Order: sequence, then C-alpha cells, then structure tokens
Amino acid sequence: MRRRRFESCSGSFVIGRVVGSFVAVLALASSFPRLSAQEASSIEEVRERTLPEGEGLAATFVGDREIGTHRDVIFADDFETGELGAAWDEINDRGKALALIDASSDVAADTPGLLGRRSLQVTATLGENTGGGLTKWFESSDRLFIRFYTKFDDDCDYVHHFCTLRANKSLRGGERWSGFGGAGERPEGDERFSTAIEPWGNWGVWPPPGRWNFYSYWHTMSASPDGKYWGNGFRPAEQEDIPRGRWICVEFMLQHNTPGKTDGEQAFWIDGKLQGHWRGFEWRTSPTLFANAFTLESYVTDRWTKQSKNIVVFDNVVIAREYVGPSGSERRPSSQR
Repeated sequence: MRRRRFESCSGSFVIGRVVGSFVAVLALASSFPRLSAQEASSIEEVRERTLPEGEGLAATFVGDREIGTHRDVIFADDFETGELGAAWDEINDRGKALALIDASSDVAADTPGLLGRRSLQVTATLGENTGGGLTKWFESSDRLFIRFYTKFDDDCDYVHHFCTLRANKSLRGGERWSGFGGAGERPEGDERFSTAIEPWGNWGVWPPPGRWNFYSYWHTMSASPDGKYWGNGFRPAEQEDIPRGRWICVEFMLQHNTPGKTDGEQAFWIDGKLQGHWRGFEWRTSPTLFANAFTLESYVTDRWTKQSKNIVVFDNVVIAREYVGPSGSERRPSSQR
C-alpha cells in the first residue's frame, strides 16, 4: 500500500489504497476536499533514496566563508558583514522584530567551526508585532536548493509561518509580487505557486514548535473542508519533534515541472539527512513561471501561540542549483569552486 498525506490548516485527509483507477479516501474531518485527477494519481512520496545526503557543496567552505564563489551558488548570506538586510531586497521589520546579534559563544558550544559571530534574530512579541523577515529575489534554475541554519529559543511557542519559496511572473515591476498574498485562494498556473518549510504543531498535539512540514500552493492543489484553498501539507509519517535550544541545518529542494507534465518535485533535509521527497507536482502551466523569491521569516499570531515573546535565530543562508549540505568544518581542495 502506498499512502500519501495532504493537510491544510482547516483539516486533513489521507489517500490510501490505490488499485487501478480506484482511490479509497479516508476522511479525517467532517468533510473532505474533492480531488482532481492530477492530485489523486500523480503525487507520491518517493521511497527510494535518489537524492544526495550528508556532505554537499558547502563541505569545502569552512563556516560557509566564500561559499558565494561556488559556480552553483545563486545567493549566500552569513550575516557577518553589513547592516541588517544589506544583502536582501526587502526587509519586513514592523515592530523592530529583527536584529543582528553576536551569538559567537553560543555557536562555539553548539556548532563549533560551522557558523560565524553574527546571526539574524527574529523576536515576535504578541501584542506588539507578528515577527518579521527578509526577502531575496533571484534568477532561478530548473532545480533549486535552499539551505539555512535556525534555532528556536528554549521557550519558543508555535510559529504560524516560516520560510517560503515563491514563484512570481517575473523579476520586474509589479510582476515580482504576483506570488505574494492569495491566502485561501488557488493560484492560476501562470501566475504563482509557493512552498514553505515550516514547523507544524498538528493542532497542538505535538509540543512546540512542532514537526517539519511543507505548506504548498499550486494551481491543482486540493481544497480544504471549508471550501477555501489553504496550503496543502506534506510531511513524512515518522518524524521527531523539532528540538528547541540548538542549531538545526534545514535544506529543501524544488524541481520545476515541465509545463503540461506532472514531473515537479520537492524534498527536505534536516542536518544533512533526507526526511521526505515527493514527486508528481504540476507546479506551473507556463514555461516562464519560476520560483524566484525566498523569504526568511518567523511569523507568529495568537491563534496557537500563547508565549508572549518568541525568538528564532537564523544563519548561513544559501540558494543554489545543487545540494548544499551542512556548512564545512575543515578546508579541503575543491575543483567545483
């Protein structure tokens, strides 16, 4: 039996046994979304280990220093130099939620040699702000890898949204914003799609901040029980709770589909270990629509979050055309740089 899990913030359901064209659906809510043929037949969790794990291109760059010189790196920021957001295109800092902090003593004990002195801290304070973040637009590629380090404070509560990769019509004028907004609405196939890697608490079942989950919007996504189109969730059936109080290396991949085909993919890794890989997505209908904006953020609301102050720290962000892997801890020769 092959099982695939789709979830939204309004309910969840499991696609169970598939025998020929027959799909048995077990509803886990009072009602369940109607499935399109694309969703029911093509999206599957990949069981074979076809993607790299462990060391990647970052292994030859101690603490990511000079990693931006690698031919397959599109963007990199270790927050070691410059003012807040200097390397990024958009800063969302309402309520002064963002700060560059010196975390060198913490880093030395937690991840010796992997991170530098400065990190980006996001402090979401209920009643004052919802957190904040940074956005970078970039020239895309057929396959993208986004890697960053993050750390949840010891008493950090649930996070509403986290780090998102968006497809916009272009990098020019108003078209660079076509992938933003649209919560609860199904995108057009030539307008936008997005996927976010984020903690999900399973309606409070798992301790905060939860477990890692993809939250995805695309033009053939499933509706939620309320009839709206909230992000569809993808996560492995077996997964540990996200730890608080230590650095975590998070990486995710998106493979664009060929327009007219369901050959798109997404996958994610934690500390260099592949956690989940899904294929069969028809992300887009237009060959000119590419994922071209990445938002690094921690967004918190009081719907599930009760802790008044919630701190998340980020470091060593890399956008690349190939698997990045954890930061290097020793310098080695490389023919790839």
